Amino acid sequence: MEFAIDFELVRRLARSEYRLATKEIDELGIMEAFRRSLQRHDQQLASAADIDTLACKQGCSWCCHFSIDIRAVEAFSIVAFMRSSFNAEQIAQFRDEMVSNSALLHAMDDEQRMQQNVKCPFLQEGRCSIYSARPQTCRNYHATNSSGCKLSYEQPKNMDIAPEYAATTFQTGAAQVDAFAKAMHEAGYTTDVYELNSVLLEVLQDSGGAWQCFSNKLPPFGSNGHDVPLEFAEM
Repeated sequence: MEFAIDFELVRRLARSEYRLATKEIDELGIMEAFRRSLQRHDQQLASAADIDTLACKQGCSWCCHFSIDIRAVEAFSIVAFMRSSFNAEQIAQFRDEMVSNSALLHAMDDEQRMQQNVKCPFLQEGRCSIYSARPQTCRNYHATNSSGCKLSYEQPKNMDIAPEYAATTFQTGAAQVDAFAKAMHEAGYTTDVYELNSVLLEVLQDSGGAWQCFSNKLPPFGSNGHDVPLEFAEM
């Protein structure tokens, strides 16, 4: 994906989000700050200049078969949403899919995961069942032509396929995500990312120890996460 970076836009959005997130993390706590950041994230995306060029629509779910990583704060947010929105049977069904996906992906490195289709456990009847709590990566996946997404799904091992993205929408979302991550990191919280299925399983099966570790600014999970450079927050 190649595009010209709009440095003025990225810097303006990143600085604004960083300032607000830093204040809210300190005054309201990490989870409420994250909830408010997600609201701003969606508002910024909705007002992006090229938002009307997107091919993404209900029923288009090619990207819901791509392996993704999430941060700890997202994992706790998603599990909280699950527990407030679904019954025990539904949660058990999600968990069963997570177990299968995690077993498939466990021994794979990042490159192998990128070449493996794996249906998101939250994709139900062609729709995202946790849409309002979906990961930040999903919020920022904005293609202008779904044929590239379809081709990536059909040829997962072909790494030369490059779906076309809406440049302004992508940069808007990336600036928001990186700025909140920077504020979270400077407040002492981990910003490592983890494979979605495995880390959600850890949170679901944990009795609260992971949350206690995270809230006390300690490593929350047994599985190893990895750092992701905050490119847009440093521009």
